[in-house]
Amino acid sequence: MTVVERFLKYVSFHTTSDENAPSFPSTARQKVLGQALAEELSAMGLENAHMDEWGYVYGVLPATSGYTGEALGLIAHMDTSPAVSGAGVVPQIVRYTGGDIPLGDGSVVTRAADFPALQKYIGQELIVTDGTTLLGADDKAGIAEIFTACEYLAAHPEIPHRTIAVCVTPDEEIGRGTDHFDFDGFPARRAYTVDGGELGELEYENFNAAAVTLTVHGVNIHPGEGKNKMKNAVLMAHDFLSLLPPAETPAHTEGYEGFYHVCDIAGDESLVTLHLIVRDHDRRRFEQRKLFLRSTAAYLNDVWGAGSFVLTVTDSYYNMKEKILPHMELIDAAQTAMRDAAVTPKIVPIRGGTDGARLSYEGIPCPNLSTGGMNFHGVHECIPVSSMEKMVEVLIHLAK
Repeated sequence: MTVVERFLKYVSFHTTSDENAPSFPSTARQKVLGQALAEELSAMGLENAHMDEWGYVYGVLPATSGYTGEALGLIAHMDTSPAVSGAGVVPQIVRYTGGDIPLGDGSVVTRAADFPALQKYIGQELIVTDGTTLLGADDKAGIAEIFTACEYLAAHPEIPHRTIAVCVTPDEEIGRGTDHFDFDGFPARRAYTVDGGELGELEYENFNAAAVTLTVHGVNIHPGEGKNKMKNAVLMAHDFLSLLPPAETPAHTEGYEGFYHVCDIAGDESLVTLHLIVRDHDRRRFEQRKLFLRSTAAYLNDVWGAGSFVLTVTDSYYNMKEKILPHMELIDAAQTAMRDAAVTPKIVPIRGGTDGARLSYEGIPCPNLSTGGMNFHGVHECIPVSSMEKMVEVLIHLAK
């Protein structure tokens, strides 16, 4: 099976995770794909191929005879972001000739002016959406690339390679991807996630991240009698938002610049709940950002009355850089594998996180490799066919 055939098969499975669900995995539908993946690994000859009770898929491709190098872990995730629907994905393969790309019936258009990176792919085949869902390249492209590389190595025993330990995780998109990872049973002590962006990107720095919930308690009363009595929680929440630095949002930042991102807000005059995320590559600035939010809530409690603003801050993950720096041979090996596949490596910071960030802090240094995809978590998501094919080559070189 080619990498494209695999990818098109995987995106037909609805695997969106749900951050509000208490179960693990958060959606049972992830296990449907997980079972199919486990069966596929078994069919191609990997040992101990299985899906465990938590929905993790594992398999091991043994090293070729005489190869004594340490095992290599390759990890991807099966869930897709809840930001946009992942149900009923209808992928389309188009040859990009430049300009805008009409999606589906043409009512949604991926405009070249909005996505200038498209110009690099003129003359190539792109897999795009029909404009109604995300595509799922994050991270089903990573799964397809890992599995295709393993299948190739299993079918060509004359190619010397080390042991390959494969894992596909659930619930990565909602920050729970390593909650039940089998550290003791996973045979690799070094690994890579294949969960990155455009071809050649190599990442070992990511955001420090925290999730924030703000609950605003107001006092509602008939508006005709509200003077000096009503405390409108909607307007109180607006006071909080108005104090956030306007230039420190995702729409105004890039590279190593951190941000505050308001994810959602809901409520009425009596009660408003607001969710944010906080991101920064620098740990000191990250801690300052959290302190700023707490100080803002405390200030507004002085204005509106104690208990009006209740803020909870929960750290999600930390920058893996400090855990990777003692193991820079991982970065060197990845760059060599890319160059061997005629891919130019580009070290960039992740403006987000991966399972690798948490794995690195749990004892498995785990930088991130590109999948080739672009514009994740939206209807304009796409991936060049040639980039997927090149990533398979990169993984085969890395295994050697």
